This record gives sequence, structure tokens and C-alpha cells, in this order.
Amino acid sequence: MFGSARSKLKAWIVGGIGTFAALAVGGALGMFDAVQKPVIVLEPGQPVETGPWEVKPLRAYTVDKGVYGLPLKAGEKALVFEAEMKNRTALSSKDYFTTFKATGGTDDRPYIVLVRDSSMSPALQPGLPERMAYVWGLPAGATPPERLVLAVNGEIYKKRDNLYGVPGWYNEHVIGTVAMPVGAGPDTPDIRP
Repeated sequence: MFGSARSKLKAWIVGGIGTFAALAVGGALGMFDAVQKPVIVLEPGQPVETGPWEVKPLRAYTVDKGVYGLPLKAGEKALVFEAEMKNRTALSSKDYFTTFKATGGTDDRPYIVLVRDSSMSPALQPGLPERMAYVWGLPAGATPPERLVLAVNGEIYKKRDNLYGVPGWYNEHVIGTVAMPVGAGPDTPDIRP
């Protein structure tokens, strides 16, 4: 009778210690992950590696007439952000739509244009730097911002993802933010580092 009570007591003690240890380890690991990392402020004109892309923010400006073949309605303006982008992967890619995200005051989805020939959202070749323009429409009467603040997003290369077991760029995350002064018109000069 006492033998089974002792074994039950030992089982409860060992189970309690194991549970406590698991909670302590889980809490400690969660504590390290919960700390918010400060957002890195990136300098305009400096190259940034985002994983699949090497990008260099060059300039931002507003226009009140069509730019790169994109028409504007009467009274509307467009906010244009230009960056040099180089594909660091081995294949042609169009995976640049979320590389830059405006943090406020504009539509979520810009038009993306290749500057040299005004083609919309082309696939960029590996290793070839291209100048791209992100164009947001501003409603009639809207005041353009003095500074365009963009979040620069990156991805991590995995040899095998967890779901399909194929290689690729995954886990998009914010690398930092870049604040671009907004000029008036396409004659705005590029920002030099």
C-alpha cells in the first residue's frame, strides 16, 4: 500500500519538476524573442542588401502630369520614388513589389516602372542593375509629403522550406526605413552618399 503511494509521489514530483523546467525554458526563450528590435534608419543613396535584391534609394519627387506613360487625371499628382535595383539571384525575377513600402499617406500598391523604357513591372535579369520607379497616385487636392518614409523589406534564403522542401527566398521582414526628401519634378537630382 505504501509502495504504490511512494511511486505515485515520485511520479508527481518528477512530473512537476519536468513541467516547471519546460515552462522556465519556454518562458526564457519567449522573453528573448519578445524584445522589439529598433528599426534601423538607412541612408538615402547607400546600397542595401535585402536578400534577393541590392537596392540603392536615389530620389523622390512629385509630378502633376503623366510620368513614365502613366496618365493622371486633372488635379491629381503622382509621388515618384526611384531606386537602383540589382537582382542577386540566379534567375530573372519580378519579386520586388514589396521591397519598398510607403509608411503612410499614399496608396498601398504603387505602379512599378523600369525607367529606361517605361515598361510596367518587368522581370529583372540577374546581376544587371536597373533603375526602377515606384509611382503612387495622390488624390486631387492632397498635399504631397515633404519626406517620403519607406520601409525596406528583405527576405532570407532557405535551401529547403518547411512546407514544400524547395529552395527560395522566404520570411519577409523589415530591414530598416529610409526617409527621402521629396523634390518638385523629375529634375530633382539623385541623392549622393
